[in-house]
This record gives sequence, C-alpha cells and structure tokens, in this order.
Amino acid sequence: MKTIDDDIRSGNFKQIYLLYGTEAYLKKQYKDKLKNAMAAPDDNMNFTTFEGKNINPKEVIDLAETLPFFADRRVILIEDSGFFKSSCEDLAEYLTQVAPATHFIFVEEEVDKRSKMYKTVKNNGKIVEFSAQSEELLTRWILTRLKKEGKNITGSVMQLFLSRTGTDMGNIDRELEKLICYALDRDVITAEDVMAVTTEQTTNKIFEMVNAIAEHNQRKALDLYYDLLTLKEPPMRIMFLITRQFQILLNVRDMAGRGMDNQSIVKNAGIPPFAVKRNISQAKGFTMAQLKRALYDGADLEESVKTGRMNDQMAVELFIMKYSRSEK
Repeated sequence: MKTIDDDIRSGNFKQIYLLYGTEAYLKKQYKDKLKNAMAAPDDNMNFTTFEGKNINPKEVIDLAETLPFFADRRVILIEDSGFFKSSCEDLAEYLTQVAPATHFIFVEEEVDKRSKMYKTVKNNGKIVEFSAQSEELLTRWILTRLKKEGKNITGSVMQLFLSRTGTDMGNIDRELEKLICYALDRDVITAEDVMAVTTEQTTNKIFEMVNAIAEHNQRKALDLYYDLLTLKEPPMRIMFLITRQFQILLNVRDMAGRGMDNQSIVKNAGIPPFAVKRNISQAKGFTMAQLKRALYDGADLEESVKTGRMNDQMAVELFIMKYSRSEK
C-alpha cells in the first residue's frame, strides 16, 4: 500500500496495477486513490471502466491502443473480470507491450498466482494484496478515527467492539460511525454504547450456536437458527458457516494438542487474535472424532439438498438436533 502512496506522491505511475484480496474497504480506498490521481474526475473520454466476467479482451486492447484525447494518459479500470483465474492469453500478451500512454488498474478478489496474467503483471507492473488486517492495525486505525472525534475507548471495550463487528474494515467503518453519533458529546465510548448500537455479525450468532451445540443446549441452538432464518439468512449459507466453524475448531484443537502457541494458531487457522482463546475453549467441547464426523455430515446434508432429496431448512435442523442432543 505504501508503494502506491509513493507513486501518487511522485506522479510516477506504473502502467499496470493489480489490487486484489478480501479486504474490500482498503481495496476500494486505493482503487479510488489511483483513479483520482491518474484521471480527472469528469474525464469520460480517457477513463473507462469494465466490470464482470463477460469482458471482451479484444475490446479492451483496441481501447488501450487509442491515444488519449487532450490528456497525458488513458486509464482503464477492470474489476472482477476473472482474468487472473482463467486463461486470457491475448490480454496477457498485450500487457507485455502496453501503449506508452495507457495505464491499467485491475481490481480482483481472487487470483491464481500461476496464471499468465498474474505473472505478466508481476513482471511489468505492481501487485498489492489487500488481506484481512491484524488486530493491532485495526486497533490503531480505530483509535485514530476516535481521536479525531475527541473520543476514547478502553482496551476491553475495544475487544468487545471487534468481537461484534469482525475484522472487515467496511463493516467496522459503518459501526464506528453509528457509535460516534450515539455517544454524542461524551468523551468515552462504553461497553453499553457498543451493545446498544452495533449490529452483531452472522458469524457471531453461528459461534453462539456452535457453543450451544457443544453445551448440548438444543433449545438455544435451534432458537439461534430460527433467529437467523427470520433475518432472511439462507439455510445453506448457515450450514456453510456452521461447518466452517467446525473446520476451524478441528484445526484449533489439533494445533493446541500439538502444543502450538496462540500466535501460530492464529496464523494457521485464519482467525483474528482476539478470537483464539474462545475458539480453543469451544473446541474442548468436542472430541476430534465428533469434529471430523460433523464435517462429513455437513457435506452429506449439503449433497442431499443439492440433489433434491431433502429440504434445505430441514437439513440444517437435523444437523443441529443431532449434535446438540443431550448425552444423558
């Protein structure tokens, strides 16, 4: 990210940029920074956007070969094209010899680093990955935002806030705006403020549901499931999130059993640092055999839904009922 800031400050732009990764908020910030630095806001003659999986590479190349109209450069923004996961030989070949006045900005969520497009951009431009930010960076960013508004927050309240918002910076940004407005003239953000205005993420409800399953509290687990259905969450997305949580627990239990420290578990399990202790605690509610069986059953039920042998809502209910059943 710093290299893009440096390019903008110096005015020395690469001809090709690839911005990719799951952190959508930062990715958009830097896409807009580049766009605004390289093209005038109202210059529709020399700035063009392509979006989606049906982009015609030949049309892009023809445009790239067109000289800019009374401007220093032509800027082409291509978003969510899938070019970096599929074969796009013509465009990959063209990017090795781009017209001198033409600049490309590619924005993707996923890429295949083995693809010809990725390798071409790596050799001829600049690639920046935008992944989920660490708890430390998120905390510093939030504290900076709050300081500008003349507000403070304690470490424990910060942990509570992050546990409810998750690590997506776009969501944090929206929840932070609500929190700042709610606190009005008060200097300190409290736990009560956080609980009053922040919207708990679906993944948190899934965590609570798996907790209830581990505690064999079937009524609570089903109530949480019905709450999610009321919020219009599709049953199979709920099933996906449940099985993903069981996969995390399997990995966490395995790593903890091998004596790995929390930092290593965070890195390998793909969970934020503030969540590692509660995941370790939750994992203790299941045996390794139960966790493996749950993943198998989840995949089996998903297949039953896809083949029409079972209703999606019933499939998730059966899973919850099986694993939350009392052992007595």
